[in-house]
Amino acid sequence: QVQLVESGGGLVQTGGSLRLSCAVSGRIFNDYVMAWFRQAPAKGREFVANMYWTGGSTGYSDSVKGRFTISRDNNKNTVYLQMNSLEPGDTAVYYCAVGPRGQSYNFWGRGTQVTVSS
Repeated sequence: QVQLVESGGGLVQTGGSLRLSCAVSGRIFNDYVMAWFRQAPAKGREFVANMYWTGGSTGYSDSVKGRFTISRDNNKNTVYLQMNSLEPGDTAVYYCAVGPRGQSYNFWGRGTQVTVSS
């Protein structure tokens, strides 16, 4: 069983930065993919970024590319999402997720709220 706990959300002004953390416990296999999603009020869940647990290539949605960076510290079993140049449209609950490559993300955290004021 894998457990994910997000932290680091909060209120920030437009143009500001936040770094989200996702603490991972349980057994993670090398072919697992880590991801961040977000869900704004009255909207569906949206993919933000992902990467392999072992590192290497990363993927981003067009809406965050160039502003957000996903990374991980395997020694700390933590995945990060560095968010720069934040905009009001980034306001959402951000979720960490993990799953085997090529399959659905089958483990999810409870989310952390990010609010960007204009």
